Amino acid sequence: MKISIIGGGIGGLTLGNVLKQHHIDFKIYESAPEIKPVGAGIAMAGNAMQIFDKLGLKEKIEKAGTKMHALIITDEKLKTISKTDVLKLESKYNVCNIAIHRAELQKVLSENISENIILNKRLSTIEKKENYHLTFEDKTEIESEIIFGADGVKSLVRNQILKSGEIREAKQKCWRGIIKTEIPEKYSHNAYEMWGKGKRFGFVKIKENTLYWYALVNEKFYSKDIDLLETFKEFHPDVLEMISKTSKENIILNDIIDLKPMEKWSTENLCLIGDSAHATTPNMGQGGCQAVEDAYIIGKLLETEKDWNKVFHQFENIRRLKVNHIVKTSWTLGKVAQWENFTGLRNFVFRNMPESVNQEQMEKILKLEL
Repeated sequence: MKISIIGGGIGGLTLGNVLKQHHIDFKIYESAPEIKPVGAGIAMAGNAMQIFDKLGLKEKIEKAGTKMHALIITDEKLKTISKTDVLKLESKYNVCNIAIHRAELQKVLSENISENIILNKRLSTIEKKENYHLTFEDKTEIESEIIFGADGVKSLVRNQILKSGEIREAKQKCWRGIIKTEIPEKYSHNAYEMWGKGKRFGFVKIKENTLYWYALVNEKFYSKDIDLLETFKEFHPDVLEMISKTSKENIILNDIIDLKPMEKWSTENLCLIGDSAHATTPNMGQGGCQAVEDAYIIGKLLETEKDWNKVFHQFENIRRLKVNHIVKTSWTLGKVAQWENFTGLRNFVFRNMPESVNQEQMEKILKLEL
């Protein structure tokens, strides 16, 4: 049976590793000429790391990234608003939270399955005939019996076959940067996010002498000639230093978007995973992690069920509740974090929230469904 995974991102590559573990043959078609995204770090929380452990990839990922001990929200001056201690949960689940460069993570995920990956294959059209008929931009064509759409929030597979998916604009602009710099010890094992008025700045070490940062502003503050140093001038001096040290080619700019929760992620012999099915805003650091969980659940179901359509149906039923909770919570958190008014009240409420609430939320996310 010919199985095609469209998209060689985190979800597609993890699914490839899962299928290989099950001795199931597949091909991954990736539009990029090489698997090498630029300018972005990513957090792999304990839920994803448990799965990477089962795939024998945990140690490689830990080695390629940096362990995070706490997630700290502060005000513009780095005064703590809330702190989530992830060390407490590490011993329970026997995994760490890892901050890593996206390219490093994809390198680890693709090493085991490189012979199954076909690069420079951008999908142009997909049609359902007896099987699925796929045409790529280079005019090559293939037939495939089973399709996984792992081609992101703007998924062509979803748009052409399921004809669904409403992209929501959060009306926020996000810059992401990477710098090589000496990192003070106090920043070495914590992820920071600083909340201002209609703007945020976050940063985390992703490997020795390498720091990943991101900056968000509400869309109304954005213009093409915006000066980030001027925009974030009221933030802690360390923030301004991070921005000024980053060369322009190491900064990427994106809109913050997600997918409105959908009723269906699959149809006959086809299933969406990751951002194609349930893209979320990055406010909980769970976008990539949820794609990893998708791949894991499909693998678990394949242990007892050989009918792909039954697997897809069960997969949707198992995953929908958790994923929708994360998409909704992340969207709301992103709006609150970008408040322009009543920021003193917001900070007061979060400052006085019992730590147990954060721990409970974290535990809910770390627990795998099967």
